Amino acid sequence: MELDLLAAADLDPAPGAVVDTELAVTDDVLVKAFALGPGAAIDPHEHAGATNVFHVVDGTVTVTRDGDEATITAPGVVLNERGQLHGARNETDTVAVLTASLCPLP
Repeated sequence: MELDLLAAADLDPAPGAVVDTELAVTDDVLVKAFALGPGAAIDPHEHAGATNVFHVVDGTVTVTRDGDEATITAPGVVLNERGQLHGARNETDTVAVLTASLCPLP
């Protein structure tokens, strides 16, 4: 039995591309993995009814939240409260990987 859900994910984006996959979906949480190629971004968005937590697991991403920015290098965790505008971009020349946990599900 494979316990590491991230290890089984195919996360190999081209420059400028984002590859994402659902790692876990239950009645109360969604966990997705995102691989950001060099120059790629997850556009700022919000979840009015759910908290979203980024776990940077490989590389470095610039995270935006409600107009603020921070560069996060793995390992790192960013809490995005309900209704906060948040996103991430890869300004490096290597792939960056993060997971995003969304709960409760809207």
